[in-house]
Amino acid sequence: MSPGLEVAVVLVIFLGLLAAGMTIPFAIGVPAIVYLLLHGGVPALKGIGLMSWGSMNSFALTAIPLFILMAEIMQHSGLSFRIYRGLSKLVCVIPGGLLQTNIAGCALFAAISGSSVATAAAIGTVALPQLIQRGYHRPLAAGSLAAGGTLGILIPPSIAMIVYGTFTETSVSKLFMAGIVPGLLLTGLFMLYVFVHALLRPKIAPREKGPQNLAEFGQALADLLPFAIVIGGTMGSLYFGFVTPTEAAAVGCLAAVVVSSIWGRLGWKEMRTAMTSAVMISGNILLIVYTAFVFSYAISVAGVGEQLTSWMVSLNLSRLEFFFALFILYTILGCLVESLGMIVITVPLLYPVLLKYHIDPVWFGIILVLFIELGQISPPIGINLFVIQSIWDGKLSDIVWGTVPFHLLMFILLVMLVFWPEIALWLPQHMSAPP
Repeated sequence: MSPGLEVAVVLVIFLGLLAAGMTIPFAIGVPAIVYLLLHGGVPALKGIGLMSWGSMNSFALTAIPLFILMAEIMQHSGLSFRIYRGLSKLVCVIPGGLLQTNIAGCALFAAISGSSVATAAAIGTVALPQLIQRGYHRPLAAGSLAAGGTLGILIPPSIAMIVYGTFTETSVSKLFMAGIVPGLLLTGLFMLYVFVHALLRPKIAPREKGPQNLAEFGQALADLLPFAIVIGGTMGSLYFGFVTPTEAAAVGCLAAVVVSSIWGRLGWKEMRTAMTSAVMISGNILLIVYTAFVFSYAISVAGVGEQLTSWMVSLNLSRLEFFFALFILYTILGCLVESLGMIVITVPLLYPVLLKYHIDPVWFGIILVLFIELGQISPPIGINLFVIQSIWDGKLSDIVWGTVPFHLLMFILLVMLVFWPEIALWLPQHMSAPP
């Protein structure tokens, strides 16, 4: 069986198990075990124990539960409402009103959540009732929140980047820094589109009033201060090389506890709820990561990675043609598979091919995250579509149509990154090394 056909069979089994309702960790793990038994029999399973310790005994992976806990503390203490309230005063004066606040709020909350779903849910829960009450264009209101939520995995800290960095042994610090400029650029493109759309069609968004006096302006800035402290302490210490990503996550958790105690309503009840939620989310993510390592071990035992690399190289594709093939692959997967599933099922296979093409793994990590972002707002599986659907009374089709312009803007950023990799690589090249 050719390597391409073997990979296709594994993907078909994976997608078939997902379609049958099996959860992602087991949908990944079952084909991996079957693959091991087919290629090496029962003796091939003996290496799983050593592989389990070697793969999961990773300092970088400890950053995942810490970043999740940081976001949960901020969310359960009620500070997600403050960020929207503060931004609504400062940003709503721009044509587009609260639609601009949606995107800016998602971008800022993304800098503490590390999760697309958490970002869309936190900002959407606060924003949607106000948007509907004030008569905003419903598809665009829902679409801006679903698309804005995708910034949660591009603007650091990003759980998707930690998982990718673990699989490829790429510096998580550099991946975080590489995501900042593209994340801000994508935020700017989203806001520019809303600005132009609101100028051409004023009916989509009523004009809002900004701060009416100095006191209101000061209150708006005060609402943003807790987030500035957490973001500055986390990303600032990472950029200047004072800490590693895991230490930065610990700094973020400590800062979140302090600011939530001062400006939020963090008590023992909220802290217990945040910790319980963080444990459940972390357990789910880390189980996916573990089964993905089993899958990676299975294809290495079978030699599929080397065969696939040789096969891809023999096609003599140019770098541009190779990226076009990846674009088609991830577009299809994005419509069917959740974000972490896309990473763990494809990166072990593709990473050796990237090395043959001399592709910078940091740069490709950002490209991959953009592919995942597209998948999160692509029907029928796009998870952000269902997050927004769960918190409003509109149709799913309205949300899908509302995200179409944002799809196109993501395509534009992808093209820019392909032709100008410096957009992602400039900042990591100028960061200080950790001690």
